[in-house]
Amino acid sequence: MGSMGRMKLGSQGLEVSKQGLGCMGMSAFYGPPKPEEDMIQLIHHAVSSNVTFLDTSDIYGPHTNEILLGKALKGIREKVELATKFGISYEGGVRDVRGDPAYVRASCEASLKRLDVDCIDLYYQHRIDTRVPIEVTMGELKKLVEEGKIKYVGLSEASASTIRRAHAVHPITAIQLEWSLWTRDAEKEIIPTCRELGIGIVAYSPLGRGFLSSGPKIVDTLTEQDCRKDFPRFHPENLEKNATIYERVNAMATRKGCTASQLALAWVHHQGNDVCPIPGTTKIENFNKNVAALSVKLTPEEMVELESCASEDYVKGDRYGSTMWTSKNSETPDPSSWRGV
Repeated sequence: MGSMGRMKLGSQGLEVSKQGLGCMGMSAFYGPPKPEEDMIQLIHHAVSSNVTFLDTSDIYGPHTNEILLGKALKGIREKVELATKFGISYEGGVRDVRGDPAYVRASCEASLKRLDVDCIDLYYQHRIDTRVPIEVTMGELKKLVEEGKIKYVGLSEASASTIRRAHAVHPITAIQLEWSLWTRDAEKEIIPTCRELGIGIVAYSPLGRGFLSSGPKIVDTLTEQDCRKDFPRFHPENLEKNATIYERVNAMATRKGCTASQLALAWVHHQGNDVCPIPGTTKIENFNKNVAALSVKLTPEEMVELESCASEDYVKGDRYGSTMWTSKNSETPDPSSWRGV
């Protein structure tokens, strides 16, 4: 196992393991929930391997992933940096995004209870409510920090202007965004904004939702409940073209003596010491392989070669279907227009 170092995430004092563990797939969205005992064993294995930055959300399940983490963290809470999120609600089967103060507070209280902890280390707004000024949402998060319920504040899938406005109310510690060899849209504006403001970057789906690990054959293993079936990049008309990306990455990995997923993950690690990827997995053997990606070293020439395998014009299909909210449209109203809910 490669040795798992530590890194400063953002400029507010949070320190995390250089690689985190995304916990979503243990409970939701990527097929049926996995056996609880196995997942608790995996989380314990991660923490004993010094991967201590654990990522969940109240919408994973919904709620069941937080409950799972609560059980797994019994007796080891002080060893981990625990991140969860609020903002996506499912009420009566209807998906909504909320950032009004009452919802922020109620969500935080509920997450604390499910996780069975006194304080959340990093609390993200999962998606941006475009009806509520970001200043209003941040105002409530700031109160939760002052009350000791959360330590640090993050945003997920936020636009550069939203990040700036939020950071002016209370310092943002981390932005979570999708970043991998085949998803690079954040590099234009969002990542430079984070760097200018001293905000850490947490990269989710650094393995292209498993595509950069398994290639097109991943589609044959997806169950009916797997949300990836709905993602344009996994649709048959795009999959064939995207297969070339995987083949090129895999060929390069073979030359380097590592796996395609280790090469793809190493690429994210090489983006800078302010970037923490959080690959998810439900298998200890895959977890170990992900940790070993830290010992894959890439030269500037290899970085260029790798990027040419997955340049923008090669990647076919959007990263999300049209029903998903992403940073592209996360503008919020002017605070002077806010009248409350």
